[in-house]
Amino acid sequence: MIRIFMGLVVLMLAGAYQPALAQTVTEEIEPIITDNTSKIDSKTKVISPPPSAISPTINTSNSDLCTVGVAGAVQTQILGLSAGKTVRDMNCEKLKNAKTLYDMGMKVAAVSVMCQDKRVFDAMMHAGTPCPYDGLIGTEARAAWKLDEQNTPKPEDTMRSVMHDDSLVTVIGLSLVLAITAILSVL
Repeated sequence: MIRIFMGLVVLMLAGAYQPALAQTVTEEIEPIITDNTSKIDSKTKVISPPPSAISPTINTSNSDLCTVGVAGAVQTQILGLSAGKTVRDMNCEKLKNAKTLYDMGMKVAAVSVMCQDKRVFDAMMHAGTPCPYDGLIGTEARAAWKLDEQNTPKPEDTMRSVMHDDSLVTVIGLSLVLAITAILSVL
């Protein structure tokens, strides 16, 4: 049965491949010539965002540093500005210094470092444990501070005044950036 089926398949395939008998006609093909002229007048307007001014990254993740990173950027169509810096945290430095002195057994020196802040100085006086004065402690220190009130810490002597000076520099820098941005936006 399989032989018969195979034979039929061979005959069908052989019949499909027989060349067709056709008359061969040769014609001369004429080329097609077209004359087409066109003029295209176009304008392209590319709308894209301006390049980005990327502010620098300031890594302050180390917990042993007493600094804070500050960065910023401004971008216009013409110019981009970016800047960054680190700002010292004076209160952090004072606390680290006091802790280090305390850890070394210099407890009076550690208290003296903390007493440089007017708030701590006032709190110590109100608590009845005055800040050390030239090596004197207790009631002797209180009497010495009463005699020398001109050298007691004042609010302007605290670290805030130092931080205020740094803030002033930041405000001046920000003002310059805004002025440049305003000038460039007018252009």
